[in-house]
Order: sequence, then structure tokens, then C-alpha cells
Amino acid sequence: MESLKEELKYQIGLTLIDGIGDVNAKNLLGYCGSAKEVFHEKKTKLQKIPGIGQTLANSVFQSKHVLKRAEKELAFIEKYNIQTLFFTDANYPQRLKSCSDGPVLLYYKGNANLNAEKILAVVGTRRPSEYGKQLTEQLVNDLAGSGILVISGLAYGVDILAHRSALDSGLNTIGVLGHGLDRIYPGTHNKTAKKMLQQGGLLTEFMSDTNPDAVNFPKRNRIVAGLCDALVVIESKRSGGSLITATIANSYNKDVFAFPGRAGESLSEGGNGLIKQNKATLIESAEDLLYAMQWQEKQSTNNKTIQIPLQIALNDDEQKIYECLRVNNSLHLDEICQNTQFPVSKVSALLLQLEFGNLVKSRPGKMYELL
Repeated sequence: MESLKEELKYQIGLTLIDGIGDVNAKNLLGYCGSAKEVFHEKKTKLQKIPGIGQTLANSVFQSKHVLKRAEKELAFIEKYNIQTLFFTDANYPQRLKSCSDGPVLLYYKGNANLNAEKILAVVGTRRPSEYGKQLTEQLVNDLAGSGILVISGLAYGVDILAHRSALDSGLNTIGVLGHGLDRIYPGTHNKTAKKMLQQGGLLTEFMSDTNPDAVNFPKRNRIVAGLCDALVVIESKRSGGSLITATIANSYNKDVFAFPGRAGESLSEGGNGLIKQNKATLIESAEDLLYAMQWQEKQSTNNKTIQIPLQIALNDDEQKIYECLRVNNSLHLDEICQNTQFPVSKVSALLLQLEFGNLVKSRPGKMYELL
């Protein structure tokens, strides 16, 4: 137990080293093996690591002082029973793990599964129209009973409406914060946040004593985009936080949806623009979303035996992928590559052949399942 606590101190410390960031931190972990070893590695070896060089190696070598701040955060975590999720942990959100710039360390308080089967992000303007408010509430209310985990940023407007509607509908909901877990911003959402701890949770990459500064919110947005399977934009102006989140989601190959708005209205420009540029799929209801994501309720096939049609003969590589999907039911392209140890190009070609044989079905978000 003490060794785990000691390693956590170094993991927190790793996030505090000036100039490192999440991408370089993961690089350091890959070469050094652990956060503790990063701090104890020789400077000459550090500067030979790709992407590090002399300047960052000096930064690491001169950063022993950050461990005192890490010890203070460790005490805060223990006092308030906060869960830490480090990039190499088994319970780290798998969807974020595939994002190159995903946070190396997360702080979490709640009871929802961050690796839930279906995760939906709902974002939009902080000042929605009555139409936007109705859309948000109707969308989430119509998802009741679906088992979908709803995530947003706990901000004014669409965010908080999505959280509150999820709570009312019996859905778990996660608020991704742009500050530490020692506060709630805005403070008027404190009551809702407390309810979310019992029916979802609060997630952040920021330590305690971190102010909700403007620079933090684009970072927060990339977590929202990376954690979800699909993202819905309700209302947005031509620029703003929700458009940033949608852009990031597109870069992560997530499925992005938008409700259309009236032409010429400023709150419609963002969503309509995403649709016009083919960066979002137009939806008009929760039913449209469920259909597009193939999240409709399906009859259980747990007791059914899946048989390959006799007329289709699979080669060894195709059989390997088929067996992989048979055991796991549904997998992301990256997971299939990892399980089979085949390169992406080979897996994509084999999956295409299996689709032609009506054995495999592709789903949004590079997911695949057996027919």
C-alpha cells in the first residue's frame, strides 16, 4: 500500500514538471517504465529520449521540488476519498487512452463507470433560447432507460440542463471540470453537483487550488470529446466552447451530431455550420441519435450459438478476427488490432472481407460486431 502511495506521489509530480505536458509525459513513461523512474533517471539518458532533448531533460532533472506539492495533493485526495486514474492504470478511461493528448492523470469522485458501454456528450451555448432548452431536456428525457452515460461540462446553459435532465431521467451523468475538486464553478450548480456524486460523478485533470481560469476550459473540452462515443451540439454561435469540443471530437473520430436551427439566428450558426461542412450529422430527436449509433435495445443473444454459414470458408487471419469478435461481442478497430497483433491496414482489409461475407457489421466510431 505504501509503495502505491509513493508511486502516486511521483505520478502527480510528473504532471507538475514545467514544459512536459501529457504527450511527453507518456513518452517518458514508455522509456523509463514508471513515474518514479522518470525522476530518478540520469539527465544524459533523458535528453536522448525522442521528443525530450536537453531543455526538457533539464526541466525534469531540476523538478524534485514539485514532489512537495504532490505530497500536499496526496493528503487532499486521501482526506476527501478521491479516486486517481493514471494513464497506465487498468481503470483509466479506455476511450481517452486512444487520444494522444489525453490527460496522463485524472481525479474522479463518483460512482459511474467511466468505461460504460454507451457515453454521450451534450454541449451547447451557455445562453440557450427557449427552443434550445426544450431540445436539451427533451433529448435527454427521451433517453431514459437507455443506460447511456451523459457527460458535459457543468457550465451554464445547455451543460447544466443536460446534467439535471439526466438526473431526473434516472441516467448517470458526469461533469468534467475546468478546475480542481475542491470547488464547484459556477457555485450556483453546487446542489446539482452533489446529486451527481450519487448518480454519476465529477471528473477533472486539475489539482486542488486550481482556479477556473479561461485557459483551462479548452483542456476540459478535450476530455469531454475524448470520453464520449457521440457528441451532440444543441445550440451554438459561430465560435465558442461547444464548437471547439465538436472540432476536437471530429479529430478523435467520434460521431458528432447537431440539431438544426433557424437560418439567420446567431445561436443556429454553429450547429448549422457543422452540418453544412459535413462535420456533424443532422438529428431531430433522440430516436435519430439512437438509430444512428445503433443504440436501440436489442434482444439478448447470450443463449444463442453463433454459427458461421457453411458456404463461407475463413482463412486463418479472418478466423482470428472472427473469434476475437465472438468472444467480445463488439470491439473498436484499435482493440481488434491489439488483440490480434495485426497492423491497422491488415485488420481493415480483413474486416471488409468479413463484411462482404455478411459475418461482421461496422458501427459508428470504428466499432465492429458480429451479425
